[in-house]
Amino acid sequence: MASAAGLFWLEAGPGPGRVGLYHHDGGTVRALEGVGESLGSRVNGYGGGTLAALPETVVAVTETQRLVAVEPVSGRCRVLAAEPGVAWGGLVPDPRRERVLAVREEASGQCLMAVDRRGRRQCLHRGEDFYGAPALSRCGRWLAWVSWRLPDMPWVRSRLWLAELNADGHPVAVRPCPAPASGSVQQPVFDDTGLWLLSDHAGWWQPWRVDPASGAWQAAPAPPLDHANAPWQLGERHHCPLPGGGWARVRYDQGIGTLWLSPAGGQACPVAVGDCTDFRWLCRWRDQLLCVARSPDRFDAIVAIDPRSGRHRRLAGGESPPGRPLPRPRSFIVPGPEPVQGFFHTAVPERPRPPVILMVHGGPTSATYPVYDPHLRFWRERGFAVAEVNYRGSTGFGRSFRQALAGHWGQREVDDLIRSARHLGALGWVDRDRVLIQGRSAGGYSTLLALAASDVFLAGASLYGVTDPRSLRRRTHRFESGYLDWLLGDPDRHPMRWRARTPRLRAAAIRAPVIFFQGGRDRVVVPEQTDAMVRAMRAVGGRVEQWLFEDEGHGFRDRRNQARMLVRLHRFYRRACRRAGAGGAKLS
Repeated sequence: MASAAGLFWLEAGPGPGRVGLYHHDGGTVRALEGVGESLGSRVNGYGGGTLAALPETVVAVTETQRLVAVEPVSGRCRVLAAEPGVAWGGLVPDPRRERVLAVREEASGQCLMAVDRRGRRQCLHRGEDFYGAPALSRCGRWLAWVSWRLPDMPWVRSRLWLAELNADGHPVAVRPCPAPASGSVQQPVFDDTGLWLLSDHAGWWQPWRVDPASGAWQAAPAPPLDHANAPWQLGERHHCPLPGGGWARVRYDQGIGTLWLSPAGGQACPVAVGDCTDFRWLCRWRDQLLCVARSPDRFDAIVAIDPRSGRHRRLAGGESPPGRPLPRPRSFIVPGPEPVQGFFHTAVPERPRPPVILMVHGGPTSATYPVYDPHLRFWRERGFAVAEVNYRGSTGFGRSFRQALAGHWGQREVDDLIRSARHLGALGWVDRDRVLIQGRSAGGYSTLLALAASDVFLAGASLYGVTDPRSLRRRTHRFESGYLDWLLGDPDRHPMRWRARTPRLRAAAIRAPVIFFQGGRDRVVVPEQTDAMVRAMRAVGGRVEQWLFEDEGHGFRDRRNQARMLVRLHRFYRRACRRAGAGGAKLS
């Protein structure tokens, strides 16, 4: 996030789960310590849009959901809003009116809100179930935003809104601006020619221009590729107008992101930023394009790119991790009527047919990318290969592929995981007798059902995984309250489907040993989900190991607990692999 005051970003610190605010003034980088607590939005449970940079201050959301203004020179922090039970996110600057626009969330719902430098608030729009981060034209006249209604998720169906702002900064002539066909729209942004956004109503998240006056839609030249990911968080930016005209956009092809620059009136060209394979949070600062660039063998970096020459320089991050360089992951395709793509990370040092851990991404409407992950390095340096699969339902492969899990969760992605394990064995890349599988959250659900459906896996691990979707449906938060019905169908109309795809009820079918990790403060997948699964497996003689981390929530944030989890998981996998010599799982 950038303004005349400089460049601002969030960075995870060395403490347990602490996220700090950093400032670059064009010469030096320093931490702004005045906030006094970690930063991060909690809107929809996943946050996003935590910062908005004004000409002289940056406004941020703290972990306790206070809205604060920080002066970068003095470091002084002022509280703009602090309301119990309220979360803020999707912050956008409105520099002409010296205020920020934001999504405000409370138990009863959400609204679009403006908050000025004195903390005075003005509601801009309400009545929709959910709101995305708004977009403001440079002249301050036009306002655009995206909304969606239950039971939809924002990547299933959403709609665009437009309004003019009067002299008081209040929307007038508010109207929806429907796309030519039903679909998901995201990331509205203005340039000097009008409003642009990414819409998948034609099959892919591609750029479209909308005339604010008439509401007419016009497609921009673009290949049939997704130009964004599923919008789990607010305020993501995969496209950005360039200084002097033209656009920067990200394209995803077979799980890899590439950055493309399209000068005004010119041809789009890819820009090589080292070995980077993903790009997020595009923005302008002075005459440069900035983004967060990610690569397979370095930490995330903030990179400045000259739009004219394509030359780039690193402003922060991007260091090489300790230890020797590791081979880059290989992309692979699992053939069949429904091909799926994945990434294979070799064991280090490389050796014939190592044991492999099939890691199942969460979501499930998410994806895996070939970017640095210290957990992958941990396994590779200990002699394990790792495979990650973009099963049907993953993002980055078009709308039809992404929608494939509608009514088929627990079935299609499970088939893809089993096919992937067999394919890697057939290639000779891994030991057929030592194929392990693990997943987090929704990935843990798919892991358990894969173990129940096939004997190809030697052992498995569920990290705060879903074990009883009907129980989760009763307790899940508002944002995902319609998600399970989309994934599995209406439970009243399809009760047998829900039973067949409930891991707890399939415990007797799981023959392989399973280890479970759970956070005691998890409010998404509550501890009872794991406890019930462990009881069910033990009741039928299953081999189970369970670890509870009392102070963790959904996703372990304390690095010490992450290390403890890895050590215990490594011990578990080593025992399983030693037993494989006495008749382990076979790949048919």
